Amino acid sequence: MFKTSFGCSFWLRTIIIWVGILYYSIPQFYYLKQTSFLVNVVLTDFPYLCFMRKIIIAIDGFSACGKSTTAKAVAKSLGYAFIDSGAMYRAVTLYFMKHNVSITDPKAVSKALQQIEIEFRFSTENSRNEIFLNGLNVEDKIRTLEIAKHVSEVSAIKSVRVEMVAQQRKMGKKKGIVMDGRDIGTEVFPDAELKIFMTADKKVRAERRQKELLERGDVIDLDEVMENIKHRDHLDSTREESPLRKAEDAWELDNSDLSMEQQVDVVLKWVDQKIEKLEQASSVQS
Repeated sequence: MFKTSFGCSFWLRTIIIWVGILYYSIPQFYYLKQTSFLVNVVLTDFPYLCFMRKIIIAIDGFSACGKSTTAKAVAKSLGYAFIDSGAMYRAVTLYFMKHNVSITDPKAVSKALQQIEIEFRFSTENSRNEIFLNGLNVEDKIRTLEIAKHVSEVSAIKSVRVEMVAQQRKMGKKKGIVMDGRDIGTEVFPDAELKIFMTADKKVRAERRQKELLERGDVIDLDEVMENIKHRDHLDSTREESPLRKAEDAWELDNSDLSMEQQVDVVLKWVDQKIEKLEQASSVQS
């Protein structure tokens, strides 16, 4: 069967176009669209997702900058998959802590990594992707300050990063993903079509993290949260293996004074600009 350059069959594309014409021409179709979720998806979201070029969006930056929250919202808006790379390292950290794995013992680390299976599953109840460690949901357990205190040290281990990066690259083979972390645009996907480096004022970041912890029932002093952020910044930026740094072609987003809606809008505009430029380049080449 003849295929379009975006992966949909020629006949499927033709059918969708005709359904769209009917929708705008016949009043009953408008009513059906308003009352049927399935028809609404077929007439609006599906054509967009099917024909629009898909890219890889890499979001890097400091801790507590809102990378994951922004990435989730952007992925949802685009119909992309969201991969929280930080959650993967937190899950490994949780396993190491639970099993008393010495991070200074290469053999113990290697053996532990062979026992770790990480996957993301979408929760219809919570309307979000949640991370599972060896079949157990650990989404909330990995978000504690105790895990945050040790995750930078664990993620600095070369064998850990090699294993996680391999898994992340597999997830991005078909594109159409948004992934956030510390080295996504520099190491995991150096050829990502859109790279974003997020930053914010340290005090703003500490207040955000404190609020996040409070919502989970953890009452932590702001000064303690601030010290943890400073410590993580230092470890992430100075580690030997894949240190945190801004890719040369990354677009910087300082969200110190931006609401979540505003920063998501900024990213979506950048996505549109990037895809438009790619389409123009593709048209010139053809």
